[in-house]
Amino acid sequence: MKPFEITDSAKAQIERLLEKNTGKYAVSLAVLGGGCAGFKYEWGFADTKENVAEGDHMEDWGTGRFVVDETSLLYVMGTKIDWVEETFGSQFEISNPNSSSSCGCGESFGI
Repeated sequence: MKPFEITDSAKAQIERLLEKNTGKYAVSLAVLGGGCAGFKYEWGFADTKENVAEGDHMEDWGTGRFVVDETSLLYVMGTKIDWVEETFGSQFEISNPNSSSSCGCGESFGI
């Protein structure tokens, strides 16, 4: 069983990001302390394969790669990651069953 779900639309956006940012190895997601609800998601890139530590979780589907560091994985277990396109903006949407509260921006949550 996979620790989290990445929808097809999120995978397609990850592929576009890697294509646009040539030379990046993977799109990354980390959970950091902070934000208005206690924790916040931080999106970024792993520049090389060497930037992915042994305990990190990597999803590699051939045309794209997504990595979550070992510590952050504890906070995103069971999460669904989707890419949502709307009239006034598009974004990754994270549905985290571990979250007990969140803020309006969708980037900060509490446990």
